[in-house]
Amino acid sequence: MGRTVPEGTVPPADRADRADRADRADRADRADRADRADRADRADRAAWDAAGLGELTGRPDGPPLGPPPGLVPGLRDLAAAVARDSSLLGREVRVDPLDLLAARAREAGFGRGGAVSCGGSSQLLRTADGWVAASLPRSTDWELVAAWLGLASPVHEGAWGAVADIVATAPTGVLLGRSEGLGLPVAVVGERRAPVLPTEGRPGGIAVTRLTPGLPSAGPAELADPAELADPTGPAELADLVVADLSALWAGPLAAALLGAAGARVRKVESVSRPDGARRGPTAHYASLNAGKEDVVVDLATAAGRAALHREVAGADVVVTSSRPRALGQLGLDPATVLREGRPRIWLSVTGYGSGPGSVDRVAFGDDAAAAGGLVAVDDRGPCFCADAVADPVTGLAAAAAVLAALLRGGDHLLVASMADVAGSLAAAGPLP
Repeated sequence: MGRTVPEGTVPPADRADRADRADRADRADRADRADRADRADRADRAAWDAAGLGELTGRPDGPPLGPPPGLVPGLRDLAAAVARDSSLLGREVRVDPLDLLAARAREAGFGRGGAVSCGGSSQLLRTADGWVAASLPRSTDWELVAAWLGLASPVHEGAWGAVADIVATAPTGVLLGRSEGLGLPVAVVGERRAPVLPTEGRPGGIAVTRLTPGLPSAGPAELADPAELADPTGPAELADLVVADLSALWAGPLAAALLGAAGARVRKVESVSRPDGARRGPTAHYASLNAGKEDVVVDLATAAGRAALHREVAGADVVVTSSRPRALGQLGLDPATVLREGRPRIWLSVTGYGSGPGSVDRVAFGDDAAAAGGLVAVDDRGPCFCADAVADPVTGLAAAAAVLAALLRGGDHLLVASMADVAGSLAAAGPLP
C-alpha cells in the first residue's frame, strides 16, 4: 500500500520541480539583464567613439579605449536634468554631453597620450605603492617640484623623466602630503571615487547649504529631494535673473554659459591683471564658453575696482566663482555672509576638492581631478587619462544642473562643486590600477 501524503504538504517531487523552475527563471533573468547591460555598454562605446573620445583615450601606440563604467549614462542623466529644469525656468537647453567632452581637444588638435594628458601638462606616475596624477602647467609649479620630491637641487621645467624616476621610489602618502603643503595639483588615482552612484538626475559631488531662515538644509553629498525643499515663493524665471560669472578656465564658465543659454543675463567679470586663462587656449573653445556674456573688467588692485566687484555681486541673482576661499576673503567676499544679506540667491563655488577640512586649499585641474575621482581608463600597463581634462566639463554640466534645481526650489543656496567628487560620482566600480 502506498504512503499517504499528509493534507497540505507538497510532495518532494513537486518541490524539486518548483525549485528547478525557479532556478531556471532566475538564470534566465540574470542572463537577460547581462545581455541588456552588454548591449548598453556597446551602445555607450559606439557613442563614445562617434564623438571622437576614443581618439583621446588610450596610449598613442595602442588601440583607442572606451569610457570608464558609469560615465556615459551618468552624463546623459545630467544632460536630461539640465534640459528638464531649464524648460521649466526659461528656454530648454539641450546639450550633447559627449560633445562637451570632446570639443576643446577637437579645436586644439589633441590626441590620446596614455599616461600623458591630451594637453601635455599632466602625467600619471607610478609610486612605490600606487599611482598619482600630477599637473604642472605653469613655470611656478615646476619651481616647487624639488621641494615636492625632497631634492636639494631644482628640477628643470619639463623634466618629466626625472620626476617619474623619483616618484617611483616614494610612498603615495608622502607625495600627496607634500603636494598639499606646496599647493601643487597632485591626486591619488581613485581617492575620491564614490562608493555609490548618485540618484538619477541629481548630481553628486556638490555640497548644498540652504541659508533661507526656517527652511531645511540639504545634505552634504547631493541636492535634497524637491518635496523636502518646497518654497512657497515659487521658482525664479531665468529671463529675470543676472548671473555674475567670476570664474575662469572651463567648469565655471561652462555652468554660467548653460544658464545663459536658458535665458539668464550673464556678466563675465575679469581682473585687468589676471584675465581668464582660457583666453590663451583655442579661440573657438573660449568663445563656446563665453560668447553672449557681457564683459566687465575690474582692477582688483584698487579700492575702486574692488568696490565695482562688490556691486557686480550685489546686483546678481547667481554668482559663479572658481577662486579659493582665501582669495575671496582678500577681496572682502564671504559667500555665506553675502547670501544672508539677501542678494544673490545662489552662490556656486567651483573647487578642486570641496570646502571641507584638508580639502579647501587643495589645487586641481581637470586631468588630475578626474584621476582623483577614478575617471581613468585602464589597460595592462596601468591607468590612462580619460579624454581631455574630463573633470572640467562634467563639473560644469553637474553644476548647471545643481543651480537650475536650486532655482526651482527657491531660497538661498550655497553650492560647492568639487571637481574630484563630481568625477568620483560618475565613476562606477570599474577597475583601478
